[in-house]
Amino acid sequence: MKSIKKEVSLGNKKILLRLDLNVPIFNNRIIDTTRIDKILPTLGFLINQNAKILIISHVGRPKGKIVEKLSLKLIGEELSKKLNQNVKLVSKNIKEINLKELFNKNDEKIIMLENIRFYPEEEKNNQQFAKHLATLADIYVNDAFSCSHRAHASIHEITNFLPSYSGLQFDLEVNALKKITSEIKKPITCIIGGSKVSTKINIIKNLIPKFDNIIIVGGMANNIIKYMGNSIGKSLQEENSEKIIKEIFSLSEKVDCKIIYPDDVVVGKSLDGNPQVKELNEIAPDEMILDIGPKTIDNINNIIDKSSTILWNGPAGYFENPKFANGSIKIAKGIIQNNKSNKIFSVAGGGDTVSLINSLNAINNFNFVSTAGGAFLEYLEGKELPGIKALS
Repeated sequence: MKSIKKEVSLGNKKILLRLDLNVPIFNNRIIDTTRIDKILPTLGFLINQNAKILIISHVGRPKGKIVEKLSLKLIGEELSKKLNQNVKLVSKNIKEINLKELFNKNDEKIIMLENIRFYPEEEKNNQQFAKHLATLADIYVNDAFSCSHRAHASIHEITNFLPSYSGLQFDLEVNALKKITSEIKKPITCIIGGSKVSTKINIIKNLIPKFDNIIIVGGMANNIIKYMGNSIGKSLQEENSEKIIKEIFSLSEKVDCKIIYPDDVVVGKSLDGNPQVKELNEIAPDEMILDIGPKTIDNINNIIDKSSTILWNGPAGYFENPKFANGSIKIAKGIIQNNKSNKIFSVAGGGDTVSLINSLNAINNFNFVSTAGGAFLEYLEGKELPGIKALS
């Protein structure tokens, strides 16, 4: 890959900059700015080079339709504050914009286009859409490592039409993950949680030969709890996952990797309900699993204490509600304690995990924190990411 840092002349060049500004927003307020903070060095570098910056990004999953609440307006305002620069949001249909409409005023140095996922062509990796985007700039820069496991138009196809480079944060992510995969120390424990079941359950299968322990928590663990013959009430679950779970346990036995899942859980009758600790055979039909229980927390922290490397992706429960955040917080504190005494090398990845660590003001207590979730796991899995391939 060629890094934008090594490009000699950027003065007055128009840079099409792909960022991942998919930050958590609640009640019209950004509740975690990590993804914005991480890309400020790239923006600062381009500003100092006197480049003109055209930002493309997304927030949420509008599925190719315009969804007002998923506008980038709030994010543009936050960027403007942090950079102390005017960031102009252009809401016009991207397919109707032409180069002559952009950067007409002297103070227009940073322009942001509206949510790229408002257009179905983006996720379809549409060639014509990418070609049109390319007409708006001189150079393409990908500083969205966390989106680079997606073969989307603004990540993959775009590189066929413009000189293409990696951004500063992209370089940091790839170099850190290269170090992890080449210098990893055993025993290795991977903690995988979160609610995106289908996107991770196959990844687990591919990670098993590389790790000593895989701890499954969050929404994904519900499938295993059910597979083991327990009722999971109205908990989040993935349909038709029995076959893959059977394969996971079968493969783990062959390569001597332990699969750990909850021994006890915390349930509620709703996301705002009162927490109750339950054994796996006690879950009622009107209850949902929203966190791991105390026995499970103790077991996980014992495994962390015996590990040399920890990779963590995804919270242990519905941490957005403090009533169901205890499991995730205790895992974080277990890792931090070991990290402070230099007993482990710790890496955390994924938006929700980063938000949680940030809420504990503990970003600096991990060896590396990646804003990427799926891309982070797929890179560790050894997959070739479309975003990296396109830049190579």
